[in-house]
Amino acid sequence: MTVDTANLRRVVGASAAAVGVLQTATAVVALRRGRRDYADGVWGPGLAAVALTSAAVGTGDPWRRWALAAATTAWATRLETLMLKRLRGSDEEDERYTEFLEGDGTPTVVAKVFGTQAVAQLLVSAPVQLAAASALPRGRRKWLFPLGIGVMVAGGVVEALADRQKSRFMAEKKKAKDEGREAPEVLDTGLWGLSRHPNYFGDSLVWDGAWLAAAASAPAGWTLPAPVAMSYFLVYATGAKRTEDRMEDRPAYRDYQDRVSFFVPLPKGLG
Repeated sequence: MTVDTANLRRVVGASAAAVGVLQTATAVVALRRGRRDYADGVWGPGLAAVALTSAAVGTGDPWRRWALAAATTAWATRLETLMLKRLRGSDEEDERYTEFLEGDGTPTVVAKVFGTQAVAQLLVSAPVQLAAASALPRGRRKWLFPLGIGVMVAGGVVEALADRQKSRFMAEKKKAKDEGREAPEVLDTGLWGLSRHPNYFGDSLVWDGAWLAAAASAPAGWTLPAPVAMSYFLVYATGAKRTEDRMEDRPAYRDYQDRVSFFVPLPKGLG
C-alpha cells in the first residue's frame, strides 16, 4: 500500500475546506449582484486551490505533487483569464443560468450551483489528492508520472491554441461585418478542421493526464471515474453537446457537422 491514509484524510479535508471557502465567497458576491453565472469564474481557481492545498498538506512524492499543482494552476490561470473577460464583458447573467434557475429560491440556487460545483471539483481532483498522499513505486509503473504530466501539458497547449484560433476567427468575422464584407459562418480551419470542439478535447486531456500521473501509484488507478466525469461534463453537461444544440439549426453548421469529427480530432473525411 503506497498511500498514507492518515495523510490522505488531511489532504481531502483541507481540499474540501479550500473549495468550500471559495464557493461560499463566490455565492455571496453572485447572489448580491444577481449574477449566478459568477460560478463559472470559480471553476478553475477551485481546482487550482485543491492542487496547491494537496501539494502543501500531502507527504507523498514531492516531485509529483508539486508538478501536478504547477500544471493544474497554469491551466486554471489561463482559463480564469478567459472567464473573467467573458463575465466582465456583459452586464447580464448568462441565459443558461437564468433558465436553469428560474423560480428557485436562494437555498436551492446555492445547492444546485455552488454546492454541486464544489462536489464536482472534489470528484474531478480526486487523483491529484490521492497522488499527494502517495509514494511513487520503484518499478516501471513510475513512468506514468512523467507521461501523465506530458499529457497534461499537451492538452493545455491544444486547448490554448484552439481558443486562440477561435478568438482570431471571431475578430476577423466582426471586422468583415463592420466593413460590409461577407463573413465566414463557421470556423473550420486549424484544429477546428479536425474537431468541432478541440478546446473541450484539450481540456479533457489535461485531466486524463492528471489521472495518469496519479495512477503511477496503483491505488490511484481506482480514481478513473474522475477523468470520466470531467469528460462527461465537457461533452454533455456544460460543453460540446449544448453548443451543438444551439448551433445545429444553422445550415452552415449542419454541413460542418457532416465534415468534421465531433470531439476527438480526426483527419477530414474520418469524422
